[in-house]
Amino acid sequence: MFIHTRCGYTDEIKEFLSYLLSEKGYSPHTIDAYRRDIQTFAASLPLDHMTSWKDVTQHHIVNFLSTKKSQGYASSSIGRTLAAIKVFFKFLKREGAISINPAKLLDNPKIWQLIPNILSLHEIETLLMQPVLTKKSGARDRAILEVLYSSGLRVSELCRLKISDVDDHYLRIRGKGGKERLVPIGTPALAAIDRYLAFRDGPQEEGVNELFLDKNNRPVDRISVWKLVKKYAKKAGITKLISPHTFRHSFATHLLDGGADLRVIQELLGHASIGTTDRYTHVNSKQLHAAFQNCHLRND
Repeated sequence: MFIHTRCGYTDEIKEFLSYLLSEKGYSPHTIDAYRRDIQTFAASLPLDHMTSWKDVTQHHIVNFLSTKKSQGYASSSIGRTLAAIKVFFKFLKREGAISINPAKLLDNPKIWQLIPNILSLHEIETLLMQPVLTKKSGARDRAILEVLYSSGLRVSELCRLKISDVDDHYLRIRGKGGKERLVPIGTPALAAIDRYLAFRDGPQEEGVNELFLDKNNRPVDRISVWKLVKKYAKKAGITKLISPHTFRHSFATHLLDGGADLRVIQELLGHASIGTTDRYTHVNSKQLHAAFQNCHLRND
């Protein structure tokens, strides 16, 4: 059951195609499309770490489909590819080639949630360099962008942040349904907050508890954060269609790429499910912080 080459047939793929023809009665056109999809997927796998189809995880599938989306493939094409992968792994499970089907829990609605546009680490770094730090507004905007990426917050959660919600290691987040959670925050984001707060030392802001304020000393809102993200993305030359939520998706994807467990990411994002696991498992704050320190790409 070894994946011999990136583009060549494997025994399992050959058997799968024969199954589609003889037992499922698929047309030659459909079988050829499935063959191309499965071979392309096999070519995307990190073969230096894999010895069989048993090593394929749900993350490999999501990452492959995400790459296709970033390359401009149509939703219909990605949906067909997902269908082929699901049928293929269902076949492998039936034949006993794998014990766990990594595609079982993936369906189209979940896939579209899992493969939005994301920013590469280079794009994140470039975008973060755009605000002018010698100005109060620039220092604030840099801190907002850093926090969005460092901790994967929803924009509504960021707008509700109070100064007292920040300590040396965590943010206290008020999420959906009034639920609170602690989310680790990285050193660059803390430094950006400190830089911004240095501009805020003034009598005109006494008694203001919210962390991020607009030019009239009112808490920032979702629209203003959306506008500043768009502004700095344009300055950075980023042509992807992005929003504040893109930072949240990038945060989760980069943690996955860094090796974080999906259960940790569920906890960090405040999700009951991220669409990639079938059981919610609580992770305590020490585990969260350790995983964050080890896996976040911009936390050195």
